[in-house]
Amino acid sequence: MKIFTSVVAASAFALAGVGIAKADITIAVAGPMTGPYAVFGEQMKAGAEQAVADLNEAGGVLGEKLVLEVGDDACDPKQAVAIANQFAGKGVVFVAGHFCSGSSIPASDVYEEEDILQISPASTNPQLTEAGKANVFRTCGRDDQQGAVAGNYMADHFAGKKIAIVHDKQAYSKGLADETKKQLNARGIEEALYDTITPGEKDYSALVSKLKANGIEILYYGGYHTEAGLIVRQMRDQGMDTVLLSGDALVTDEYWSITGDLGEGTLMTFSPDPRKNPVAEPIVKKFRDKGIEPEGYTLYTYGAIQAWVQAVTATGGTDTAKVAEALKSSEFETVLGKIGFDEKGDVTAPGYIFYEWKAGTYDYAK
Repeated sequence: MKIFTSVVAASAFALAGVGIAKADITIAVAGPMTGPYAVFGEQMKAGAEQAVADLNEAGGVLGEKLVLEVGDDACDPKQAVAIANQFAGKGVVFVAGHFCSGSSIPASDVYEEEDILQISPASTNPQLTEAGKANVFRTCGRDDQQGAVAGNYMADHFAGKKIAIVHDKQAYSKGLADETKKQLNARGIEEALYDTITPGEKDYSALVSKLKANGIEILYYGGYHTEAGLIVRQMRDQGMDTVLLSGDALVTDEYWSITGDLGEGTLMTFSPDPRKNPVAEPIVKKFRDKGIEPEGYTLYTYGAIQAWVQAVTATGGTDTAKVAEALKSSEFETVLGKIGFDEKGDVTAPGYIFYEWKAGTYDYAK
């Protein structure tokens, strides 16, 4: 496979043969800039803004400057479709987004119709790439991978414990919970309770009472950090020491802001932390010098833009079909390390591992 260099080096190389910047190339980032999951939109926006700033400082892409549009879908499917149509009207050629699978999947229909390339840094539901759209990619893993890791972990570490699986009925959440259940059941372990909640509520005492009545020792939660944090607090209020396991939607310091010390010992799956990647060190320093901690999906967004730019540089233009083919036939040096994409658009990179929340931060579980 071909291997392309970093985003700045690739664009600088292209610039050398072009000369003065000719025009603008409009790209976009889309996610929940408002609403209960806005922290993830902030991560994505920070990653996109830094990538664009670095590119433009180096001279742009193919001699042109990048202009960044920011779209707020609030993790609402209808709003995501509206944002996607707005991007099309503004001449956007590439979107780093969306965050929620329930937004990325319907928005991808618009991007396919409007010939816009999409790379989601965060949407993990398998349906996003299983739909077979040639223009759709992701730099994160999939829930069937994440769920398999979670199911195996519980089978290996919590055999004989009473396990509950709960989700909030959203596309990401249900997909992750069901994939985890599938693997757990395949290992010969049946959950003691399978239940759902409504996201956005403040009182989950009814669920917690049910967990307590069933003697649940391990809770696997498919959903986001806000509800997970509240459930943990309310379990502790009822005297429960049940261990919470969840997925990649807990990769934000806001989780600890909700739980405080009560979140100690929470386990979650996430891809290898790119902040620990030596090649990302200069970029991580840039963020931290600005007072931004590039946690969660910040660098996954930066890496998505890097991969797209290197494919654009290789093909000499922003034609979606040509760029998509380059993405699927090459490898790219990014802040995430060396990555590529398979024929479905899924990233070919290391999968999921377990993290543990301790003393206000998350790190690899021992």
